[in-house]
Amino acid sequence: MAVSGRLPLLLALGLVAVVLRPAVGTVWLWVLVVGVLATADLLLAPRPGTLHLERRPVPTTRLHEEVESALLVRNDGRRRVRGVLRDAWQPTAGAGPDRHRLDLAGGATVLLRTPLRPRRRGDLRAVGVTARCWGPLGLVARQATTALPGSVRALPAFESRKHLPSRLARLRDLDGRAAVRVRGQGTEFDSLREYVRGDDVRSIDWRSTARNRSVVVRTWQPERDRRVVLVLDTSRTSAGRVDDVPRLDSAMDAALLLGALAARAGDRVDLLAGDRVVRARLRAAGARDVAARLQEQMADLEPVIVEADWRALAGAVTGLGRQRALVVLLTPLEPAAVEEGLLPVLPVLVRHHRVVVASVRDPALGRLAAARGTAEEVYAAAAAEQVLERRTRTAELLRALGVDVVDADAERLPPALADHYLGLKARGLL
Repeated sequence: MAVSGRLPLLLALGLVAVVLRPAVGTVWLWVLVVGVLATADLLLAPRPGTLHLERRPVPTTRLHEEVESALLVRNDGRRRVRGVLRDAWQPTAGAGPDRHRLDLAGGATVLLRTPLRPRRRGDLRAVGVTARCWGPLGLVARQATTALPGSVRALPAFESRKHLPSRLARLRDLDGRAAVRVRGQGTEFDSLREYVRGDDVRSIDWRSTARNRSVVVRTWQPERDRRVVLVLDTSRTSAGRVDDVPRLDSAMDAALLLGALAARAGDRVDLLAGDRVVRARLRAAGARDVAARLQEQMADLEPVIVEADWRALAGAVTGLGRQRALVVLLTPLEPAAVEEGLLPVLPVLVRHHRVVVASVRDPALGRLAAARGTAEEVYAAAAAEQVLERRTRTAELLRALGVDVVDADAERLPPALADHYLGLKARGLL
Protein backbone atom coordinates (compact mmCIF):
# COMPACT_ATOMS: atom_id res chain seq x y z
CA MET A 1 0.00 0.00 0.00
CA ALA A 2 1.08 3.57 -0.72
CA VAL A 3 -0.44 6.94 0.15
CA SER A 4 -0.37 10.12 -1.87
CA GLY A 5 0.14 13.72 -0.76
CA ARG A 6 -3.62 14.19 -0.91
CA LEU A 7 -4.15 12.23 2.32
CA PRO A 8 -2.13 14.54 4.63
CA LEU A 9 -3.68 17.55 2.87
CA LEU A 10 -7.13 16.15 3.56
CA LEU A 11 -6.22 15.69 7.22
CA ALA A 12 -4.89 19.26 7.35
CA LEU A 13 -8.16 20.48 5.89
CA GLY A 14 -9.76 19.32 9.14
CA LEU A 15 -8.26 22.38 10.83
CA VAL A 16 -11.04 24.43 9.25
CA ALA A 17 -13.65 22.28 10.96
CA VAL A 18 -11.79 22.50 14.26
CA VAL A 19 -11.66 26.32 13.99
CA LEU A 20 -15.37 26.49 13.23
CA ARG A 21 -16.25 24.04 16.02
CA PRO A 22 -13.37 23.69 18.51
CA ALA A 23 -13.81 20.36 20.24
CA VAL A 24 -11.98 17.05 20.62
CA GLY A 25 -14.95 15.27 19.08
CA THR A 26 -14.56 17.33 15.92
CA VAL A 27 -10.96 16.16 15.55
CA TRP A 28 -11.83 12.50 15.99
CA LEU A 29 -14.81 12.82 13.68
CA TRP A 30 -12.65 14.30 10.92
CA VAL A 31 -9.99 11.58 11.39
CA LEU A 32 -12.73 8.96 11.14
CA VAL A 33 -14.08 10.50 7.93
CA VAL A 34 -10.61 10.57 6.37
CA GLY A 35 -10.01 6.98 7.49
CA VAL A 36 -13.25 5.81 5.90
CA LEU A 37 -12.43 7.60 2.65
CA ALA A 38 -8.91 6.12 2.58
CA THR A 39 -10.22 2.61 3.27
CA ALA A 40 -12.85 2.91 0.57
CA ASP A 41 -10.28 4.22 -1.87
CA LEU A 42 -8.00 1.26 -1.09
CA LEU A 43 -10.79 -1.27 -1.57
CA LEU A 44 -11.82 0.30 -4.88
CA ALA A 45 -8.24 0.47 -6.21
CA PRO A 46 -7.48 -2.12 -8.92
CA ARG A 47 -5.20 -4.98 -7.95
CA PRO A 48 -1.70 -4.89 -9.52
CA GLY A 49 -2.17 -8.60 -10.26
CA THR A 50 -4.58 -7.71 -13.07
CA LEU A 51 -1.63 -6.34 -15.05
CA HIS A 52 0.04 -8.86 -17.34
CA LEU A 53 3.75 -8.06 -17.79
CA GLU A 54 5.96 -9.31 -20.61
CA ARG A 55 9.57 -8.26 -21.09
CA ARG A 56 11.07 -8.31 -24.56
CA PRO A 57 14.72 -9.41 -24.99
CA VAL A 58 17.20 -6.57 -24.63
CA PRO A 59 19.79 -6.51 -27.43
CA THR A 60 23.48 -6.73 -26.63
CA THR A 61 25.23 -3.39 -26.36
CA ARG A 62 28.66 -1.95 -25.62
CA LEU A 63 29.77 -0.26 -22.45
CA HIS A 64 28.42 3.32 -22.14
CA GLU A 65 26.19 2.90 -25.23
CA GLU A 66 22.42 3.29 -24.88
CA VAL A 67 19.92 0.50 -25.43
CA GLU A 68 16.23 0.18 -24.53
CA SER A 69 14.36 -2.29 -22.34
CA ALA A 70 10.83 -2.81 -23.70
CA LEU A 71 8.06 -3.89 -21.29
CA LEU A 72 4.64 -4.90 -22.61
CA VAL A 73 1.85 -4.19 -20.11
CA ARG A 74 -1.72 -5.45 -20.61
CA ASN A 75 -4.70 -4.76 -18.35
CA ASP A 76 -6.50 -8.10 -17.99
CA GLY A 77 -9.14 -6.63 -15.70
CA ARG A 78 -12.34 -4.79 -16.56
CA ARG A 79 -11.61 -1.64 -14.60
CA ARG A 80 -9.39 1.19 -15.74
CA VAL A 81 -5.97 1.20 -14.09
CA ARG A 82 -4.37 4.52 -13.21
CA GLY A 83 -1.01 4.54 -11.53
CA VAL A 84 2.74 4.29 -11.90
CA LEU A 85 4.95 1.40 -12.99
CA ARG A 86 8.68 1.21 -12.26
CA ASP A 87 11.01 -1.03 -14.27
CA ALA A 88 13.94 -1.32 -11.84
CA TRP A 89 17.45 -2.47 -12.83
CA GLN A 90 20.67 -2.87 -10.90
CA PRO A 91 22.50 0.49 -10.60
CA THR A 92 25.35 -0.37 -13.01
CA ALA A 93 22.81 -0.94 -15.80
CA GLY A 94 22.43 2.86 -15.90
CA ALA A 95 18.63 2.87 -16.22
CA GLY A 96 17.27 6.26 -17.26
CA PRO A 97 13.74 7.43 -16.35
CA ASP A 98 12.31 4.10 -15.17
CA ARG A 99 8.96 5.32 -13.79
CA HIS A 100 6.08 5.28 -16.27
CA ARG A 101 2.54 6.59 -15.82
CA LEU A 102 -0.26 4.10 -16.44
CA ASP A 103 -3.76 4.87 -17.68
CA LEU A 104 -5.09 1.62 -19.11
CA ALA A 105 -8.68 0.74 -19.84
CA GLY A 106 -9.78 -2.87 -19.46
CA GLY A 107 -8.08 -5.05 -22.08
CA ALA A 108 -5.76 -2.24 -23.25
CA THR A 109 -2.04 -2.73 -23.88
CA VAL A 110 0.90 -0.34 -23.72
CA LEU A 111 4.61 -0.72 -24.49
CA LEU A 112 6.89 1.01 -21.97
CA ARG A 113 10.53 1.69 -22.85
CA THR A 114 13.31 2.24 -20.31
CA PRO A 115 16.69 3.52 -21.61
CA LEU A 116 19.75 1.69 -20.33
CA ARG A 117 23.36 2.88 -20.48
CA PRO A 118 25.58 0.17 -18.87
CA ARG A 119 28.44 1.33 -16.70
CA ARG A 120 29.93 -2.14 -16.18
CA ARG A 121 30.71 -5.06 -18.46
CA GLY A 122 28.90 -8.39 -18.30
CA ASP A 123 25.29 -9.44 -17.77
CA LEU A 124 23.33 -6.76 -15.90
CA ARG A 125 19.97 -7.86 -14.55
CA ALA A 126 16.56 -6.38 -13.85
CA VAL A 127 15.61 -6.13 -10.18
CA GLY A 128 11.84 -6.25 -10.57
CA VAL A 129 8.75 -4.43 -11.80
CA THR A 130 6.73 -2.46 -9.25
CA ALA A 131 3.15 -1.47 -10.08
CA ARG A 132 1.23 1.11 -8.04
CA CYS A 133 -2.51 1.32 -8.81
CA TRP A 134 -4.41 4.30 -7.35
CA GLY A 135 -7.97 4.29 -6.14
CA PRO A 136 -10.61 6.60 -7.69
CA LEU A 137 -9.94 9.32 -5.09
CA GLY A 138 -6.16 9.18 -5.51
CA LEU A 139 -5.60 8.89 -1.75
CA VAL A 140 -4.31 5.33 -1.42
CA ALA A 141 -2.85 2.84 -3.88
CA ARG A 142 -2.27 -0.89 -4.01
CA GLN A 143 1.35 -1.73 -4.71
CA ALA A 144 3.12 -4.96 -5.61
CA THR A 145 6.51 -5.92 -7.00
CA THR A 146 6.89 -8.71 -9.54
CA ALA A 147 10.18 -10.47 -10.19
CA LEU A 148 10.26 -10.30 -13.97
CA PRO A 149 13.56 -11.75 -15.34
CA GLY A 150 15.55 -9.59 -17.69
CA SER A 151 19.18 -8.85 -18.51
CA VAL A 152 21.35 -6.82 -20.83
CA ARG A 153 24.79 -7.97 -21.90
CA ALA A 154 27.36 -5.17 -21.97
CA LEU A 155 30.45 -5.82 -24.07
CA PRO A 156 33.76 -3.92 -23.81
CA ALA A 157 33.52 -0.45 -25.30
CA PHE A 158 36.16 -0.96 -28.06
CA GLU A 159 36.75 2.78 -28.32
CA SER A 160 39.99 2.14 -30.24
CA ARG A 161 38.06 0.92 -33.31
CA LYS A 162 38.39 4.50 -34.59
CA HIS A 163 42.07 3.66 -35.29
CA LEU A 164 41.23 0.55 -37.33
CA PRO A 165 40.63 2.18 -40.78
CA SER A 166 44.02 3.94 -40.80
CA ARG A 167 45.85 0.75 -39.71
CA LEU A 168 44.03 -1.30 -42.34
CA ALA A 169 45.15 1.21 -44.97
CA ARG A 170 48.74 0.77 -43.82
CA LEU A 171 48.27 -3.00 -43.91
CA ARG A 172 47.02 -2.87 -47.50
CA ASP A 173 49.93 -0.66 -48.42
CA LEU A 174 52.27 -3.07 -46.67
CA ASP A 175 50.90 -6.06 -48.58
CA GLY A 176 51.03 -4.23 -51.91
CA ARG A 177 54.62 -2.96 -51.83
CA ALA A 178 57.40 -5.07 -53.28
CA ALA A 179 59.64 -3.81 -50.52
CA VAL A 180 57.99 -6.17 -48.05
CA ARG A 181 59.18 -9.16 -50.05
CA VAL A 182 62.37 -9.85 -48.17
CA ARG A 183 64.07 -12.92 -46.89
CA GLY A 184 63.75 -13.43 -43.19
CA GLN A 185 62.42 -15.56 -40.41
CA GLY A 186 58.78 -16.51 -40.81
CA THR A 187 58.57 -15.75 -44.57
CA GLU A 188 57.42 -17.74 -47.59
CA PHE A 189 58.55 -17.91 -51.23
CA ASP A 190 56.96 -15.37 -53.58
CA SER A 191 58.74 -15.12 -56.97
CA LEU A 192 62.04 -14.92 -58.85
CA ARG A 193 63.86 -11.83 -60.13
CA GLU A 194 67.31 -10.70 -61.23
CA TYR A 195 69.96 -10.06 -58.60
CA VAL A 196 70.65 -6.43 -57.68
CA ARG A 197 73.36 -5.03 -55.45
CA GLY A 198 72.38 -5.36 -51.81
CA ASP A 199 70.47 -8.66 -52.13
CA ASP A 200 71.32 -11.40 -49.69
CA VAL A 201 73.53 -13.93 -51.50
CA ARG A 202 71.78 -16.68 -49.60
CA SER A 203 68.64 -15.94 -51.60
CA ILE A 204 70.30 -16.81 -54.94
CA ASP A 205 68.47 -19.57 -56.80
CA TRP A 206 71.37 -21.49 -58.36
CA ARG A 207 69.24 -23.73 -60.57
CA SER A 208 67.45 -20.78 -62.15
CA THR A 209 70.75 -18.91 -62.44
CA ALA A 210 72.24 -21.86 -64.37
CA ARG A 211 69.40 -21.63 -66.91
CA ASN A 212 69.84 -17.88 -67.38
CA ARG A 213 72.64 -15.51 -68.31
CA SER A 214 72.06 -13.43 -65.14
CA VAL A 215 71.99 -14.22 -61.45
CA VAL A 216 68.47 -14.96 -60.21
CA VAL A 217 67.31 -14.60 -56.61
CA ARG A 218 64.21 -15.70 -54.78
CA THR A 219 61.92 -13.08 -53.30
CA TRP A 220 60.02 -13.72 -50.14
CA GLN A 221 57.00 -12.28 -48.46
CA PRO A 222 55.82 -12.47 -44.89
CA GLU A 223 53.51 -15.38 -44.20
CA ARG A 224 49.90 -14.43 -43.76
CA ASP A 225 48.84 -17.50 -41.84
CA ARG A 226 50.57 -16.67 -38.56
CA ARG A 227 49.35 -16.99 -34.99
CA VAL A 228 48.71 -14.10 -32.63
CA VAL A 229 48.07 -15.09 -29.01
CA LEU A 230 46.58 -12.37 -26.79
CA VAL A 231 47.13 -13.01 -23.06
CA LEU A 232 45.10 -10.82 -20.69
CA ASP A 233 46.33 -10.57 -17.11
CA THR A 234 43.32 -10.55 -14.74
CA SER A 235 45.33 -10.58 -11.49
CA ARG A 236 45.39 -7.88 -8.82
CA THR A 237 47.62 -5.53 -10.83
CA SER A 238 44.92 -5.26 -13.51
CA ALA A 239 42.42 -3.96 -10.94
CA GLY A 240 44.20 -0.63 -10.59
CA ARG A 241 42.50 2.36 -12.17
CA VAL A 242 44.19 4.81 -14.53
CA ASP A 243 42.17 7.99 -15.06
CA ASP A 244 39.25 6.19 -13.37
CA VAL A 245 39.33 3.32 -15.90
CA PRO A 246 40.46 -0.17 -14.79
CA ARG A 247 43.74 -1.28 -16.36
CA LEU A 248 42.00 -4.46 -17.49
CA ASP A 249 39.48 -2.50 -19.56
CA SER A 250 42.25 -0.48 -21.22
CA ALA A 251 44.15 -3.69 -21.98
CA MET A 252 40.98 -5.15 -23.53
CA ASP A 253 40.69 -2.14 -25.81
CA ALA A 254 44.25 -2.67 -27.08
CA ALA A 255 43.66 -6.41 -27.52
CA LEU A 256 40.49 -5.81 -29.54
CA LEU A 257 42.22 -3.45 -31.97
CA LEU A 258 45.16 -5.80 -32.45
CA GLY A 259 42.87 -8.82 -32.82
CA ALA A 260 40.73 -7.12 -35.46
CA LEU A 261 43.82 -5.96 -37.37
CA ALA A 262 45.55 -9.35 -37.22
CA ALA A 263 42.41 -11.13 -38.42
CA ARG A 264 42.18 -8.79 -41.42
CA ALA A 265 45.85 -9.53 -42.12
CA GLY A 266 45.00 -13.23 -42.40
CA ASP A 267 46.55 -14.25 -39.08
CA ARG A 268 44.95 -16.63 -36.62
CA VAL A 269 43.99 -14.98 -33.34
CA ASP A 270 43.77 -16.79 -29.99
CA LEU A 271 42.85 -15.35 -26.60
CA LEU A 272 43.83 -16.40 -23.10
CA ALA A 273 42.83 -14.58 -19.93
CA GLY A 274 43.66 -15.56 -16.40
CA ASP A 275 45.48 -15.07 -13.12
CA ARG A 276 46.07 -18.18 -11.04
CA VAL A 277 43.74 -20.08 -13.35
CA VAL A 278 42.68 -19.56 -16.96
CA ARG A 279 39.43 -17.55 -16.92
CA ALA A 280 38.79 -17.46 -20.69
CA ARG A 281 40.13 -19.29 -23.71
CA LEU A 282 39.19 -18.63 -27.34
CA ARG A 283 40.53 -20.03 -30.57
CA ALA A 284 39.21 -17.72 -33.29
CA ALA A 285 41.21 -19.14 -36.20
CA GLY A 286 39.54 -18.37 -39.52
CA ALA A 287 36.66 -16.44 -37.95
CA ARG A 288 35.52 -13.34 -39.81
CA ASP A 289 34.00 -11.71 -36.72
CA VAL A 290 37.07 -11.98 -34.50
CA ALA A 291 36.43 -8.67 -32.71
CA ALA A 292 32.85 -9.68 -31.84
CA ARG A 293 33.97 -13.07 -30.51
CA LEU A 294 36.72 -11.47 -28.46
CA GLN A 295 34.23 -9.02 -26.96
CA GLU A 296 31.91 -11.87 -25.98
CA GLN A 297 34.74 -13.64 -24.17
CA MET A 298 35.92 -10.48 -22.44
CA ALA A 299 32.51 -9.29 -21.27
CA ASP A 300 32.46 -11.32 -18.04
CA LEU A 301 36.12 -10.93 -17.09
CA GLU A 302 36.85 -9.14 -13.83
CA PRO A 303 40.12 -8.56 -11.95
CA VAL A 304 40.82 -11.06 -9.17
CA ILE A 305 42.83 -9.94 -6.13
CA VAL A 306 45.49 -12.65 -6.42
CA GLU A 307 48.97 -12.86 -7.92
CA ALA A 308 49.23 -14.09 -11.50
CA ASP A 309 50.58 -17.60 -12.00
CA TRP A 310 52.63 -17.01 -15.15
CA ARG A 311 53.82 -20.61 -15.26
CA ALA A 312 50.22 -21.75 -15.65
CA LEU A 313 49.50 -19.08 -18.26
CA ALA A 314 52.67 -19.93 -20.20
CA GLY A 315 51.62 -23.57 -20.12
CA ALA A 316 48.23 -22.58 -21.51
CA VAL A 317 49.99 -20.71 -24.35
CA THR A 318 52.01 -23.84 -25.13
CA GLY A 319 48.83 -25.87 -25.05
CA LEU A 320 47.45 -23.82 -27.94
CA GLY A 321 50.12 -25.24 -30.26
CA ARG A 322 53.84 -25.48 -30.84
CA GLN A 323 53.83 -23.28 -33.94
CA ARG A 324 55.78 -20.06 -33.55
CA ALA A 325 53.45 -17.18 -32.69
CA LEU A 326 53.35 -13.56 -31.65
CA VAL A 327 52.48 -13.73 -27.95
CA VAL A 328 51.20 -10.42 -26.58
CA LEU A 329 51.16 -10.25 -22.78
CA LEU A 330 48.79 -7.46 -21.74
CA THR A 331 49.94 -6.90 -18.17
CA PRO A 332 50.91 -3.84 -16.11
CA LEU A 333 54.64 -3.13 -16.06
CA GLU A 334 54.80 -3.32 -12.26
CA PRO A 335 58.44 -4.09 -11.31
CA ALA A 336 57.73 -6.38 -8.33
CA ALA A 337 55.03 -8.42 -10.10
CA VAL A 338 57.07 -8.71 -13.32
CA GLU A 339 60.37 -9.62 -11.68
CA GLU A 340 58.92 -12.20 -9.30
CA GLY A 341 56.29 -13.80 -11.52
CA LEU A 342 56.87 -13.14 -15.20
CA LEU A 343 60.66 -13.08 -15.64
CA PRO A 344 61.27 -16.76 -14.72
CA VAL A 345 58.96 -18.02 -17.51
CA LEU A 346 60.01 -15.60 -20.25
CA PRO A 347 63.10 -17.51 -21.48
CA VAL A 348 60.92 -20.50 -22.42
CA LEU A 349 58.37 -18.31 -24.20
CA VAL A 350 61.03 -16.30 -26.05
CA ARG A 351 62.69 -19.51 -27.21
CA HIS A 352 59.57 -20.60 -29.09
CA HIS A 353 57.65 -17.36 -29.77
CA ARG A 354 57.98 -13.65 -30.44
CA VAL A 355 56.91 -12.03 -27.15
CA VAL A 356 55.55 -8.52 -26.61
CA VAL A 357 54.64 -7.01 -23.23
CA ALA A 358 51.97 -4.30 -23.56
CA SER A 359 51.40 -2.16 -20.47
CA VAL A 360 49.08 0.71 -19.56
CA ARG A 361 51.17 3.57 -18.18
CA ASP A 362 49.71 5.93 -15.59
CA PRO A 363 50.14 9.56 -16.79
CA ALA A 364 49.70 10.72 -13.20
CA LEU A 365 53.28 9.61 -12.50
CA GLY A 366 54.59 12.03 -15.10
CA ARG A 367 52.48 14.86 -13.73
CA LEU A 368 53.70 14.18 -10.18
CA ALA A 369 57.31 14.07 -11.33
CA ALA A 370 56.96 17.43 -13.10
CA ALA A 371 55.25 19.36 -10.25
CA ARG A 372 57.83 20.76 -7.80
CA GLY A 373 56.38 24.04 -6.60
CA THR A 374 56.06 23.18 -2.89
CA ALA A 375 57.89 20.95 -0.44
CA GLU A 376 55.10 18.36 -0.57
CA GLU A 377 55.23 18.34 -4.37
CA VAL A 378 59.00 17.85 -4.29
CA TYR A 379 58.63 14.76 -2.09
CA ALA A 380 55.87 13.43 -4.35
CA ALA A 381 58.03 14.13 -7.42
CA ALA A 382 60.94 12.19 -5.88
CA ALA A 383 58.68 9.19 -5.23
CA ALA A 384 57.26 9.35 -8.75
CA GLU A 385 60.77 9.55 -10.27
CA GLN A 386 61.76 6.48 -8.29
CA VAL A 387 58.77 4.53 -9.59
CA LEU A 388 59.44 5.63 -13.17
CA GLU A 389 63.10 4.65 -12.88
CA ARG A 390 62.15 1.18 -11.63
CA ARG A 391 59.72 0.77 -14.51
CA THR A 392 62.45 1.81 -16.97
CA ARG A 393 64.88 -0.72 -15.49
CA THR A 394 62.26 -3.45 -15.69
CA ALA A 395 61.55 -2.61 -19.35
CA GLU A 396 65.29 -2.72 -20.13
CA LEU A 397 65.56 -6.10 -18.42
CA LEU A 398 62.70 -7.44 -20.54
CA ARG A 399 64.30 -6.14 -23.74
CA ALA A 400 67.58 -7.79 -22.76
CA LEU A 401 65.70 -11.11 -22.74
CA GLY A 402 64.44 -10.48 -26.27
CA VAL A 403 61.00 -9.19 -25.30
CA ASP A 404 59.47 -6.18 -27.03
CA VAL A 405 57.92 -3.66 -24.63
CA VAL A 406 55.07 -1.31 -25.56
CA ASP A 407 54.37 1.03 -22.64
CA ALA A 408 51.87 3.84 -23.23
CA ASP A 409 48.92 5.52 -21.56
CA ALA A 410 45.45 4.08 -21.99
CA GLU A 411 44.50 6.16 -25.01
CA ARG A 412 47.77 5.65 -26.91
CA LEU A 413 48.38 1.98 -26.11
CA PRO A 414 45.98 0.46 -28.72
CA PRO A 415 47.42 2.35 -31.74
CA ALA A 416 50.98 1.91 -30.42
CA LEU A 417 50.52 -1.86 -30.14
CA ALA A 418 48.93 -2.00 -33.62
CA ASP A 419 51.84 0.00 -35.07
CA HIS A 420 54.32 -2.35 -33.43
CA TYR A 421 52.53 -5.31 -35.01
CA LEU A 422 52.64 -3.65 -38.43
CA GLY A 423 56.33 -2.89 -37.94
CA LEU A 424 57.05 -6.56 -37.24
CA LYS A 425 55.09 -7.47 -40.36
CA ALA A 426 57.04 -4.99 -42.46
CA ARG A 427 60.38 -6.41 -41.30
CA GLY A 428 59.30 -9.98 -41.92
CA LEU A 429 59.59 -10.89 -38.23
CA LEU A 430 56.18 -12.57 -38.08
